[in-house]
Amino acid sequence: MAYDLDLSFIYKNPTRIVFGVNSLNDLGPEMNLLNGSKAFIITDKGVEEAGLVDKVVKALGSRWVGTYNEVPQDSGIHIVNQAAEIAREKGADLVVSVGGGSVIDTAKGVALLLMEGGKLEDYYGLQNLNRPQTPHIAIPTTAGTGSEVTWAIVAKDWEKDQKILFGDDHIIPNTAILDPVLIQGLPPMITGFTGMDALTHSIEAIHALQSEPISDGMAFYAIRLIMSYLPVCVENGSDLFARGQQQIAATVAGVAFSNAQIGLVHATAHSAGALFKVPHGLANSILLPHVMAYNSDEAADRYALVAQAMGVAEKGMSDVEASQAAVEAVFDLTRKIGLPQKLREVNVPESGLEAIAELSLSDGSIVYNPKLIFEAEQVMEVLRKAY
Repeated sequence: MAYDLDLSFIYKNPTRIVFGVNSLNDLGPEMNLLNGSKAFIITDKGVEEAGLVDKVVKALGSRWVGTYNEVPQDSGIHIVNQAAEIAREKGADLVVSVGGGSVIDTAKGVALLLMEGGKLEDYYGLQNLNRPQTPHIAIPTTAGTGSEVTWAIVAKDWEKDQKILFGDDHIIPNTAILDPVLIQGLPPMITGFTGMDALTHSIEAIHALQSEPISDGMAFYAIRLIMSYLPVCVENGSDLFARGQQQIAATVAGVAFSNAQIGLVHATAHSAGALFKVPHGLANSILLPHVMAYNSDEAADRYALVAQAMGVAEKGMSDVEASQAAVEAVFDLTRKIGLPQKLREVNVPESGLEAIAELSLSDGSIVYNPKLIFEAEQVMEVLRKAY
């Protein structure tokens, strides 16, 4: 497709990506490149109990100085502050995150506070930093969030029941180690909804108002990989090839949306997660096709591109028809991998929809949605159909 003559954009991808089976063995050399001598691990109890942290500790050897393992499903501002205080006491000069998006985002905050001091809430907002932060090596143990290559921290303000965005190019992890072995044991349900998080990143990167040719190309490729390999990963988690392809897709999608931004799916998913503890990828999975259908009158050409990537755009289809095919393909995929189809299935009360809608209006993601959102009733139109 062609782009307007007046198009201008800035594309960034500063993260060094190390991919391959047993690439965890490269952790030591990667730490050398960052001049790190005292590595502090950020993780959660589930990852630790799975034995993955032990592998990282072994790879670090004598340069491991401690571990923080208290990161919850939705990390909080106070969690970041607490972890940073412990890391500082240990004299850490490098942070290693081992886990999913909440763990990696927590580690971004810790890296920031080790360099700048203070509390995370002191840095609320976007692009407030003016220098590189403490080195951070991200080792994702899911294939979905893309946090290993993104510039944002999503942390919950537990007092306000709201997810807060902290964003800065200086907090993008220096290095991401993608080892398919580390996600081999991920359960089917988590594999499914984290994979749908990656698909949401890809599709929203294509429809976002800040989309551009490079992110379009990356998102297009990520969609093709996800449609081919996510069902395989759910059905047979021990398939290292499929796991690796899904890892690549998640990271590529992360780079795409980190540049192009996202939209209404994430705004509503953040809010559903903050208010009713719906896992982020699961909320995205349920909401994605409904938001696409809602946006289609403004973004049919964009969703036609998505349909091409999915392999469902037939010759002679109009953009509107291809857009509808893309929506149906998302529904088909989520049914195929056994994910819930409605918000009511994940314990969201109907009485809570208005609160989700109101909170979504204050989410930074919403401003990039291709269909402009001004009122809660617009969001309610989507939520009612997703309920």
